[in-house]
Amino acid sequence: MTREERDRQIGALAALGERARRALYEHVVSQPEPVSRDAAAAAVGIGRPLAAFHLDRLVQEGLLEATYRRLGGRSGPGAGRPSKLYARAGAEVSISLPPREYELAARLMARAIAGSGSAPRETLDREARAAGAGMGEEARVRCGARPSRRRLREAALGVLSDRGFEPWGDGRGDVRLRNCPFDALAADEPDLVCGMNLALVQGLVGALDGGMAADAVLDPAPGLCCVALRGWSRPTPGRVAKASSDYL
Repeated sequence: MTREERDRQIGALAALGERARRALYEHVVSQPEPVSRDAAAAAVGIGRPLAAFHLDRLVQEGLLEATYRRLGGRSGPGAGRPSKLYARAGAEVSISLPPREYELAARLMARAIAGSGSAPRETLDREARAAGAGMGEEARVRCGARPSRRRLREAALGVLSDRGFEPWGDGRGDVRLRNCPFDALAADEPDLVCGMNLALVQGLVGALDGGMAADAVLDPAPGLCCVALRGWSRPTPGRVAKASSDYL
């Protein structure tokens, strides 16, 4: 999940903090058919103008979607204006703190199972490396044409940060990942998930420059992700970086 997507989903969930708005949302999604403003207002016991305001805010946040249709089966001249109807939006909203990427892990594992033959672990690592390469290409796009190695590494750390890894310069020249987006899975199957995680990060750095792939190594430590990036930050003893440019 990118930072923009995370911000959008946090905003959507925050919109449900208002009690009447949450009641309207729960009523709409519980109905088998789209709901009109009048019906929604009556169901939660508020006025139509207030219901319209909250319903449209839920549409704006991507939680509901609106359509228009004449009610009562009437059509043609004199049938009146179509009513605005509300239903659950197709997009999912999910946020976790600290960030987790279980959907990504599930997709990679599903692909590995579907195409594994007799070597599911090797297939999983290959799928993870390909996904990481896509993240590396995203970092290249952020840099523009003819970027320096420093800019590429900075962009790569930004991509890792967006995916919830929370990269941090340890003051000794390495970058550690303070958060594991696959934490619960890693607790159950550390060898499998840490290998997938390493392949993912190797795929990312390999897409920047094939000679940099070895910089991603397994180095488990308490409270940290199992993967470290060797030699990716300038030594800054005692300093915790707050932006991707501070990691280098």
